[in-house]
Amino acid sequence: MSSSSTSPPSLNSIGDVNALFQTAKKYEELNVIGTGAYGTVYKARDLHNGGQIVAMKKVKVALTEDGIPLSTLREIALLRQLEAYRHPNIVRLLDVCHGGQSLERDQQLVLFLVFEHVEQDLESYLKRAPGPLSENRIRSMSYDILSGVDFLHSHRIVHRDLKPHNLLVTSSGRVKLADFGLAKTYDTEMKLTSVVVTLWYRPPEVLLGVSYNTAVDVWSSGCVLAQLHTRAPLLAGSCDSEQLHCIFRLIGRPAKHEWPQNVSIVVDSFPDYPPQDLADILPRVHPQALDLIKGMLVFDPAKRLTALDCLEHPYFTDHAPH
Repeated sequence: MSSSSTSPPSLNSIGDVNALFQTAKKYEELNVIGTGAYGTVYKARDLHNGGQIVAMKKVKVALTEDGIPLSTLREIALLRQLEAYRHPNIVRLLDVCHGGQSLERDQQLVLFLVFEHVEQDLESYLKRAPGPLSENRIRSMSYDILSGVDFLHSHRIVHRDLKPHNLLVTSSGRVKLADFGLAKTYDTEMKLTSVVVTLWYRPPEVLLGVSYNTAVDVWSSGCVLAQLHTRAPLLAGSCDSEQLHCIFRLIGRPAKHEWPQNVSIVVDSFPDYPPQDLADILPRVHPQALDLIKGMLVFDPAKRLTALDCLEHPYFTDHAPH
Protein backbone atom coordinates (compact mmCIF):
# COMPACT_ATOMS: atom_id res chain seq x y z
CA MET A 1 0.00 0.00 0.00
CA SER A 2 2.06 2.91 -1.23
CA SER A 3 1.37 6.54 -0.50
CA SER A 4 2.82 9.72 -1.90
CA SER A 5 3.01 11.28 1.56
CA THR A 6 5.99 10.58 3.77
CA SER A 7 4.00 9.13 6.65
CA PRO A 8 1.85 6.00 6.21
CA PRO A 9 -1.73 6.85 5.29
CA SER A 10 -3.97 7.10 8.33
CA LEU A 11 -7.32 5.51 7.68
CA ASN A 12 -9.19 7.10 10.52
CA SER A 13 -11.43 9.06 8.20
CA ILE A 14 -13.89 7.66 5.72
CA GLY A 15 -12.32 9.68 2.90
CA ASP A 16 -9.08 7.75 3.32
CA VAL A 17 -10.88 4.42 3.37
CA ASN A 18 -12.53 5.22 0.04
CA ALA A 19 -9.12 4.99 -1.59
CA LEU A 20 -8.83 1.36 -0.47
CA PHE A 21 -12.30 -0.14 -0.62
CA GLN A 22 -15.46 0.63 -2.50
CA THR A 23 -18.47 1.67 -0.48
CA ALA A 24 -21.08 -0.96 0.25
CA LYS A 25 -23.82 1.21 -1.26
CA LYS A 26 -23.80 -0.81 -4.48
CA TYR A 27 -25.42 -3.68 -2.55
CA GLU A 28 -28.94 -3.83 -1.20
CA GLU A 29 -29.30 -5.92 1.97
CA LEU A 30 -32.27 -8.29 1.77
CA ASN A 31 -32.16 -10.32 4.99
CA VAL A 32 -29.84 -11.83 7.58
CA ILE A 33 -28.64 -15.33 6.65
CA GLY A 34 -26.91 -15.96 9.95
CA THR A 35 -24.84 -14.57 12.79
CA GLY A 36 -21.78 -16.26 14.19
CA ALA A 37 -18.50 -15.70 15.94
CA TYR A 38 -17.31 -13.97 12.79
CA GLY A 39 -20.01 -11.34 12.49
CA THR A 40 -23.28 -11.18 10.59
CA VAL A 41 -23.93 -12.55 7.10
CA TYR A 42 -26.57 -10.91 4.91
CA LYS A 43 -28.21 -12.01 1.72
CA ALA A 44 -27.93 -9.02 -0.62
CA ARG A 45 -28.53 -7.90 -4.18
CA ASP A 46 -25.74 -6.48 -6.34
CA LEU A 47 -27.33 -3.34 -7.81
CA HIS A 48 -24.56 -2.90 -10.40
CA ASN A 49 -24.59 -6.45 -11.69
CA GLY A 50 -28.07 -7.35 -12.92
CA GLY A 51 -29.39 -7.87 -9.41
CA GLN A 52 -27.15 -10.89 -8.75
CA ILE A 53 -27.75 -12.37 -5.27
CA VAL A 54 -24.64 -12.36 -3.06
CA ALA A 55 -23.71 -13.10 0.55
CA MET A 56 -22.21 -10.17 2.48
CA LYS A 57 -20.22 -10.84 5.59
CA LYS A 58 -19.95 -7.86 7.94
CA VAL A 59 -16.65 -7.80 9.82
CA LYS A 60 -15.55 -5.15 12.30
CA VAL A 61 -11.88 -4.28 12.28
CA ALA A 62 -10.35 -2.42 15.22
CA LEU A 63 -8.38 0.54 13.88
CA THR A 64 -4.92 1.30 15.19
CA GLU A 65 -3.25 4.72 15.30
CA ASP A 66 -2.07 4.05 11.76
CA GLY A 67 -5.53 3.04 10.57
CA ILE A 68 -6.36 -0.46 9.36
CA PRO A 69 -3.93 -3.01 10.87
CA LEU A 70 -1.36 -4.28 8.42
CA SER A 71 -2.29 -7.89 9.26
CA THR A 72 -5.85 -7.25 8.08
CA LEU A 73 -4.65 -5.65 4.84
CA ARG A 74 -2.35 -8.61 4.24
CA GLU A 75 -5.14 -11.10 4.81
CA ILE A 76 -7.52 -9.27 2.47
CA ALA A 77 -4.76 -9.17 -0.16
CA LEU A 78 -4.31 -12.93 0.29
CA LEU A 79 -8.05 -13.57 -0.09
CA ARG A 80 -8.05 -11.52 -3.30
CA GLN A 81 -5.00 -13.42 -4.53
CA LEU A 82 -6.68 -16.79 -3.88
CA GLU A 83 -9.77 -15.62 -5.74
CA ALA A 84 -7.67 -15.31 -8.90
CA TYR A 85 -7.37 -19.13 -8.98
CA ARG A 86 -11.15 -19.60 -8.99
CA HIS A 87 -10.80 -22.96 -7.29
CA PRO A 88 -14.05 -24.95 -7.65
CA ASN A 89 -14.09 -25.92 -3.96
CA ILE A 90 -13.46 -22.47 -2.50
CA VAL A 91 -16.32 -20.01 -2.11
CA ARG A 92 -15.79 -17.03 -4.44
CA LEU A 93 -14.86 -13.65 -2.95
CA LEU A 94 -16.44 -11.12 -5.29
CA ASP A 95 -15.67 -7.85 -3.54
CA VAL A 96 -14.41 -6.19 -0.38
CA CYS A 97 -16.03 -2.89 0.55
CA HIS A 98 -16.50 -0.68 3.58
CA GLY A 99 -19.64 0.28 5.42
CA GLY A 100 -18.18 3.31 7.14
CA GLN A 101 -16.85 3.66 10.63
CA SER A 102 -18.82 2.63 13.67
CA LEU A 103 -19.00 4.91 16.70
CA GLU A 104 -15.97 7.19 17.02
CA ARG A 105 -15.13 6.05 20.52
CA ASP A 106 -14.56 2.40 19.66
CA GLN A 107 -12.54 3.20 16.50
CA GLN A 108 -13.76 0.30 14.44
CA LEU A 109 -14.09 0.07 10.69
CA VAL A 110 -16.94 -1.95 9.24
CA LEU A 111 -15.88 -4.07 6.28
CA PHE A 112 -18.11 -6.15 4.05
CA LEU A 113 -16.71 -9.23 2.36
CA VAL A 114 -18.95 -10.05 -0.58
CA PHE A 115 -19.10 -13.73 -1.53
CA GLU A 116 -21.03 -15.75 -4.05
CA HIS A 117 -24.32 -16.83 -2.54
CA VAL A 118 -24.68 -20.60 -2.02
CA GLU A 119 -28.13 -21.74 -0.89
CA GLN A 120 -27.22 -24.12 1.92
CA ASP A 121 -24.46 -25.40 4.15
CA LEU A 122 -23.57 -29.05 4.72
CA GLU A 123 -25.22 -29.03 8.14
CA SER A 124 -28.66 -28.19 6.72
CA TYR A 125 -28.03 -30.39 3.66
CA LEU A 126 -27.48 -33.45 5.87
CA LYS A 127 -30.54 -32.62 7.98
CA ARG A 128 -32.73 -32.31 4.89
CA ALA A 129 -31.44 -35.43 3.13
CA PRO A 130 -34.35 -37.90 3.02
CA GLY A 131 -32.12 -40.89 3.68
CA PRO A 132 -28.47 -42.02 3.68
CA LEU A 133 -26.33 -40.41 0.97
CA SER A 134 -25.22 -42.65 -1.88
CA GLU A 135 -21.67 -44.01 -1.89
CA ASN A 136 -20.85 -41.94 -4.98
CA ARG A 137 -22.25 -38.74 -3.47
CA ILE A 138 -20.22 -39.28 -0.27
CA ARG A 139 -17.04 -39.95 -2.26
CA SER A 140 -17.60 -36.88 -4.44
CA MET A 141 -18.29 -34.59 -1.45
CA SER A 142 -15.31 -36.01 0.46
CA TYR A 143 -13.06 -35.30 -2.52
CA ASP A 144 -14.41 -31.74 -2.82
CA ILE A 145 -13.69 -31.00 0.85
CA LEU A 146 -10.16 -32.41 0.73
CA SER A 147 -9.45 -30.69 -2.58
CA GLY A 148 -10.39 -27.32 -1.04
CA VAL A 149 -8.30 -28.02 2.06
CA ASP A 150 -5.29 -29.05 -0.02
CA PHE A 151 -5.61 -25.83 -2.05
CA LEU A 152 -5.59 -23.69 1.13
CA HIS A 153 -2.64 -25.63 2.56
CA SER A 154 -0.67 -25.25 -0.67
CA HIS A 155 -1.01 -21.47 -0.09
CA ARG A 156 0.03 -21.81 3.56
CA ILE A 157 -3.45 -21.12 4.90
CA VAL A 158 -4.86 -23.12 7.81
CA HIS A 159 -8.64 -22.95 7.96
CA ARG A 160 -8.80 -23.82 11.71
CA ASP A 161 -12.58 -24.06 11.89
CA LEU A 162 -13.75 -26.69 9.42
CA LYS A 163 -17.22 -28.02 10.25
CA PRO A 164 -20.43 -28.69 8.29
CA HIS A 165 -21.64 -25.15 8.96
CA ASN A 166 -18.61 -23.73 7.08
CA LEU A 167 -18.95 -26.05 4.10
CA LEU A 168 -21.41 -24.84 1.47
CA VAL A 169 -23.31 -27.17 -0.87
CA THR A 170 -24.27 -25.89 -4.32
CA SER A 171 -27.49 -26.85 -6.11
CA SER A 172 -25.51 -29.43 -8.10
CA GLY A 173 -24.13 -31.00 -4.90
CA ARG A 174 -20.58 -29.63 -5.05
CA VAL A 175 -18.96 -28.60 -1.75
CA LYS A 176 -17.14 -25.28 -1.26
CA LEU A 177 -15.11 -24.14 1.75
CA ALA A 178 -16.14 -20.88 3.37
CA ASP A 179 -15.10 -18.86 6.43
CA PHE A 180 -11.32 -19.00 6.06
CA GLY A 181 -8.98 -16.04 5.92
CA LEU A 182 -9.10 -12.96 8.16
CA ALA A 183 -8.22 -15.41 10.91
CA LYS A 184 -6.44 -12.81 13.03
CA THR A 185 -9.27 -10.33 12.66
CA TYR A 186 -11.78 -12.99 13.56
CA ASP A 187 -9.76 -14.28 16.47
CA THR A 188 -9.91 -11.00 18.37
CA GLU A 189 -13.64 -10.81 17.76
CA MET A 190 -14.24 -14.39 18.85
CA LYS A 191 -12.75 -13.64 22.24
CA LEU A 192 -15.24 -10.81 22.69
CA THR A 193 -18.36 -12.71 21.70
CA SER A 194 -20.11 -15.35 23.75
CA VAL A 195 -20.73 -17.48 20.68
CA VAL A 196 -20.11 -21.13 21.45
CA VAL A 197 -17.60 -22.45 18.97
CA THR A 198 -18.29 -26.10 18.15
CA LEU A 199 -15.76 -28.43 19.72
CA TRP A 200 -16.79 -31.55 17.87
CA TYR A 201 -14.36 -31.07 14.99
CA ARG A 202 -11.38 -29.88 17.05
CA PRO A 203 -8.23 -31.98 17.06
CA PRO A 204 -6.52 -33.03 20.31
CA GLU A 205 -3.60 -30.60 19.89
CA VAL A 206 -5.98 -27.62 19.84
CA LEU A 207 -7.93 -28.94 22.85
CA LEU A 208 -4.64 -29.44 24.72
CA GLY A 209 -3.48 -25.92 23.86
CA VAL A 210 -0.26 -26.85 22.07
CA SER A 211 0.96 -25.29 18.82
CA TYR A 212 -0.69 -26.57 15.69
CA ASN A 213 -0.32 -26.56 11.91
CA THR A 214 -2.19 -27.62 8.76
CA ALA A 215 -2.83 -31.07 10.29
CA VAL A 216 -5.70 -29.53 12.33
CA ASP A 217 -7.78 -29.22 9.15
CA VAL A 218 -7.20 -32.87 8.26
CA TRP A 219 -8.54 -33.98 11.66
CA SER A 220 -11.62 -31.75 11.27
CA SER A 221 -12.17 -33.06 7.73
CA GLY A 222 -11.96 -36.64 9.02
CA CYS A 223 -14.78 -35.88 11.48
CA VAL A 224 -16.84 -34.37 8.65
CA LEU A 225 -16.20 -37.34 6.31
CA ALA A 226 -17.44 -39.71 9.02
CA GLN A 227 -20.54 -37.53 9.41
CA LEU A 228 -21.29 -37.79 5.67
CA HIS A 229 -21.80 -41.53 6.23
CA THR A 230 -23.91 -41.40 9.39
CA ARG A 231 -25.39 -37.85 9.17
CA ALA A 232 -24.58 -37.51 12.89
CA PRO A 233 -21.46 -35.97 14.53
CA LEU A 234 -18.75 -38.54 15.21
CA LEU A 235 -17.39 -36.95 18.40
CA ALA A 236 -20.00 -34.83 20.19
CA GLY A 237 -18.41 -33.67 23.45
CA SER A 238 -19.98 -31.02 25.68
CA CYS A 239 -16.77 -29.27 26.83
CA ASP A 240 -13.02 -29.42 26.17
CA SER A 241 -12.25 -32.24 28.62
CA GLU A 242 -15.31 -34.28 27.60
CA GLN A 243 -14.27 -33.82 23.95
CA LEU A 244 -10.85 -35.33 24.73
CA HIS A 245 -12.59 -38.27 26.45
CA CYS A 246 -14.73 -38.78 23.30
CA ILE A 247 -11.59 -38.74 21.13
CA PHE A 248 -9.64 -41.18 23.32
CA ARG A 249 -12.64 -43.51 23.65
CA LEU A 250 -12.51 -43.78 19.84
CA ILE A 251 -8.80 -43.82 18.97
CA GLY A 252 -7.47 -45.03 22.34
CA ARG A 253 -5.55 -43.07 24.95
CA PRO A 254 -2.16 -42.10 23.52
CA ALA A 255 1.02 -43.68 24.87
CA LYS A 256 2.98 -41.56 27.39
CA HIS A 257 5.78 -40.93 24.89
CA GLU A 258 3.26 -39.49 22.41
CA TRP A 259 1.83 -37.00 24.90
CA PRO A 260 2.98 -33.44 24.15
CA GLN A 261 5.27 -31.74 26.65
CA ASN A 262 4.38 -28.59 28.58
CA VAL A 263 0.68 -29.43 28.71
CA SER A 264 -1.19 -28.76 31.95
CA ILE A 265 -3.29 -31.94 31.58
CA VAL A 266 -1.45 -35.19 32.28
CA VAL A 267 -2.10 -38.30 30.24
CA ASP A 268 -2.96 -40.27 33.40
CA SER A 269 -5.96 -38.05 34.04
CA PHE A 270 -7.71 -40.12 31.32
CA PRO A 271 -8.63 -43.79 31.69
CA ASP A 272 -6.52 -46.16 29.63
CA TYR A 273 -9.06 -46.36 26.82
CA PRO A 274 -8.34 -49.08 24.23
CA PRO A 275 -8.86 -48.02 20.59
CA GLN A 276 -12.19 -48.98 19.05
CA ASP A 277 -12.63 -50.50 15.62
CA LEU A 278 -13.92 -47.70 13.40
CA ALA A 279 -15.98 -50.29 11.46
CA ASP A 280 -18.12 -50.78 14.61
CA ILE A 281 -18.80 -47.03 14.82
CA LEU A 282 -19.36 -46.64 11.05
CA PRO A 283 -21.04 -49.87 9.95
CA ARG A 284 -21.65 -50.58 6.26
CA VAL A 285 -18.99 -48.04 5.26
CA HIS A 286 -16.64 -48.82 2.36
CA PRO A 287 -13.40 -50.36 3.76
CA GLN A 288 -11.27 -47.82 1.85
CA ALA A 289 -13.33 -44.96 3.30
CA LEU A 290 -12.75 -46.39 6.79
CA ASP A 291 -9.01 -46.64 6.13
CA LEU A 292 -8.91 -43.03 4.91
CA ILE A 293 -10.81 -41.64 7.92
CA LYS A 294 -8.65 -43.70 10.28
CA GLY A 295 -5.52 -42.12 8.74
CA MET A 296 -6.98 -38.66 9.31
CA LEU A 297 -7.91 -39.23 12.96
CA VAL A 298 -4.42 -39.91 14.31
CA PHE A 299 -3.39 -38.34 17.64
CA ASP A 300 0.10 -37.26 16.54
CA PRO A 301 -0.30 -34.50 13.91
CA ALA A 302 3.02 -35.51 12.32
CA LYS A 303 1.65 -39.03 11.65
CA ARG A 304 -1.70 -37.85 10.30
CA LEU A 305 -2.28 -38.01 6.54
CA THR A 306 -1.87 -34.69 4.75
CA ALA A 307 -4.69 -33.37 2.54
CA LEU A 308 -2.64 -34.37 -0.51
CA ASP A 309 -2.11 -37.90 0.92
CA CYS A 310 -5.88 -38.11 1.31
CA LEU A 311 -6.54 -37.12 -2.31
CA GLU A 312 -4.10 -39.82 -3.44
CA HIS A 313 -5.75 -42.48 -1.24
CA PRO A 314 -7.14 -45.60 -2.99
CA TYR A 315 -10.65 -44.57 -1.84
CA PHE A 316 -10.45 -41.96 -4.61
CA THR A 317 -7.83 -43.31 -7.03
CA ASP A 318 -9.31 -46.84 -7.35
CA HIS A 319 -12.61 -45.47 -8.56
CA ALA A 320 -13.77 -43.65 -11.65
CA PRO A 321 -12.19 -40.19 -11.99
CA HIS A 322 -13.94 -37.52 -9.95
